[in-house]
Amino acid sequence: KDFTDSTLLFNEESNNTYDVCLRLTRDALTIQKLDVVCTSGSESQVNVRELKLYIVHLSSLFLAPQGGAEHNVPVVISKIFKDQVGKETLSITGENGEVQVNGINVEHCTHQEVVHLLRTAGDEVTITVRYLREVPSFLKLPLGSPGLGHSRVSSPLFDSGLHLSSNGSNTTPSPPSPSAEEPKYEKRWLDAVCLPLLMARVSRYKAGTDKSRTNCFEVLALDGTDTSILQFCTSAESTDWLQAISTNINDLTQEHVKIINKFCSSDDQIVHMGWVCECPESRATGRPSALKFLALRGAYFYIFKCPPVSNIDTADWGQAETTYNLYEVLFKVHKLWMSEDCWLQARLYLGLELSPEQQDVESLCFSILVGHGQSHTFRVELASELAVWEKSFQKAVFLEVQRIRSKSYLCSSQGSVLSFTIDFTSGFSCSEGSSKSVLWRYKFSQLKGSSDDGKTRVKLLFKSAESNQIEMKELEFANLTAVLHCIHSFIAAKVASMDPLFVCSFPGNYNS
Repeated sequence: KDFTDSTLLFNEESNNTYDVCLRLTRDALTIQKLDVVCTSGSESQVNVRELKLYIVHLSSLFLAPQGGAEHNVPVVISKIFKDQVGKETLSITGENGEVQVNGINVEHCTHQEVVHLLRTAGDEVTITVRYLREVPSFLKLPLGSPGLGHSRVSSPLFDSGLHLSSNGSNTTPSPPSPSAEEPKYEKRWLDAVCLPLLMARVSRYKAGTDKSRTNCFEVLALDGTDTSILQFCTSAESTDWLQAISTNINDLTQEHVKIINKFCSSDDQIVHMGWVCECPESRATGRPSALKFLALRGAYFYIFKCPPVSNIDTADWGQAETTYNLYEVLFKVHKLWMSEDCWLQARLYLGLELSPEQQDVESLCFSILVGHGQSHTFRVELASELAVWEKSFQKAVFLEVQRIRSKSYLCSSQGSVLSFTIDFTSGFSCSEGSSKSVLWRYKFSQLKGSSDDGKTRVKLLFKSAESNQIEMKELEFANLTAVLHCIHSFIAAKVASMDPLFVCSFPGNYNS
């Protein structure tokens, strides 16, 4: 669960990637960036130095300028002296935005213009330099302080291989010896961003769309802090990090839930909660995907735009965007995956990229079907998350059915107002609305089939215990979908109660 590795950070504004180091612990994800620190001497406030370069022979100095204004990156020079690799990576820049080479401002110059200035600079070149803290990864500059045996690292882009010569002159002033108080610098990985993982979320998808990024994802903390886009070299590496971070987030969430439940009654326990992405029912609506926070607590299924501030205060939970009775919702998985993302991992490790069409069909989604034929579709990042939500819904519905034990709905049949009751112990019954006298009663095992018109009417087929014949009962409900979902919840709970392993996983004893 603890990892440390280097990767790339993608900047959407500059469209460049930068080398970073990731450190994952149980509680946080830390992003480290390469920075320059003063190890000895006095450091100037702006960390800017003026250098004079003296040219003695053609081979005495080699500069490899890279970048340029046309690429929205600074001109970077890897400075290399005769017979020795330079110990610094320098950026031509200047204090207060003035960038000069021998007094000429090159702040907005292109790569070729800077190259020309350096070629014609003469025997003495004065430049103002400072350490570049973020080097675009495509420049491929050394990440540390290379030793004498380190070969020069060049970029396939913009590497001019520029030599500065003295036009045949063999005499030139000797360069000044370095001062003992001159500051010395080292490159080190320093913490740039630290994201707490409690209630954090991970996304491989571009914001508001169903388009996933290739080998990329971002992590967003509850306080709004984000990692920006983390880019990995391979699909396998991306998946490993995604699973590791998601596992830590889920573990922290479950520990948090246990703490909250200690202060809640047995009828108000949180079974599971977490982030998902709600997908529009139809792309034709033009409505973008939106992040939602879901919770299974007590009798209800909650949908939030953001997590409640207080997990104990009921007033905060009243701010939910939508709330549904658990026994009247139906959980449906769009596509079954093997546990622990076996199929997904196999594809990724084989380097088989999914087409947009395949990603749309095979996306890890589940739907919540509610009353009046309405539904919500949610997407998760991993199949393991999908399995957790499915198991959590089964548990939450089972506990709620055990709590209420029975549920009655008003209905009509042949012009009479009736009361249809689903009871966990006795099964189905129907009674007159006024006298409460029972008209008929059947066990769950006697229900052999049903059909409905998709609107208000349903036909229930029961097998009579006396005649052994099928008897049909036709009923009409105001919210037929809710009634059918309730029947499903009670039957599922009845079946689950027959499984001793399932029942033993819950506190308390339940009678079937």
